[in-house]
Parts: sequence; structure tokens; C-alpha cells
Amino acid sequence: MLIPKKTRLLVYRHLFQEGVVIAKKDLNAPSHIKLNAPNLHVVKLLQALKAKALVTETFSWQYFYWYLTNDGINYLREYLNLAADVVPNTLKPKKTTRPAFNRERRFDGPREGQSASGYERKGSAPEGFRPRYRDAASRGGDRGAPRRGFGRGSAPRQN
Repeated sequence: MLIPKKTRLLVYRHLFQEGVVIAKKDLNAPSHIKLNAPNLHVVKLLQALKAKALVTETFSWQYFYWYLTNDGINYLREYLNLAADVVPNTLKPKKTTRPAFNRERRFDGPREGQSASGYERKGSAPEGFRPRYRDAASRGGDRGAPRRGFGRGSAPRQN
């Protein structure tokens, strides 16, 4: 399939930058989800890279997922004329925004309004409250007996 070089460069740059490309299995879609290119071109380009073992493909729930391999990184670096220190986002270390866990913090007991286990009390039963549990006989008898109150217009089953 003939694919314009502009589209090929767009797809390859996106693949190298992100390290992964996602495409819906809709070859008649006018454009890709994120890229300004026909979905058919994106799928076919990445299937060609898969045949060369430059990406790995996963298919789930009508979506293709292509992940860049180490050989694919080297190939795209050479094809796009990038420096050796440029890496995809999937290989960059993550920046942590939450503070580190403080091991020195100790449990000093429950705060006001909390129980001994540390959970908040939502409300408790009044003093002297005793729940009443009924036995099976007071619930209506045998569990195997037919139930009363059938729906409107329905009659009990005949055995």
C-alpha cells in the first residue's frame, strides 16, 4: 500500500515519542484517534513494523496496541535522524508527585471521634437497644412453602 511520506513521518514520530500507539479496528475510519492521518494508514504502517519485529502487537476489545521494542527504537532513531540520548516516554523515569512515606510516624491512639481501631464513629445505637431476631416460624413458616402475593393477574402454580 502506498502511504504518503508525511503520514509515515507523523506516525513514526508519534510512535517514537510515546513508545506505544493505539488504533481502533475500524479500517474505514476517516482519521486516527490522536493523529491527523487515516486509520487505515496507521494500522498498515504498524503491521509492517510488526512483520519486521520492531513493535509487538496486542489486540483487545477491538483495539490494536503496538509497543516499541529495542530494535524498533534503534530503527526509528536512525530513520528520524535523532540523537542517541533521545528515548521514548515509556523509557523515561516517572516523576513522583506524592511525598515519600514517613516511617517515623507512629500511631498515638485514636483521635477524637474515632474508635480504638482508628475508624470514625458514624453513630451508635442508643443505650439499651437490643435487636430482635425472629425465628423461621415467625417469618412465615416453611421455606419450601409457596409464597403469597403473586403479581397482578397471575395465579398460583398448579403442581
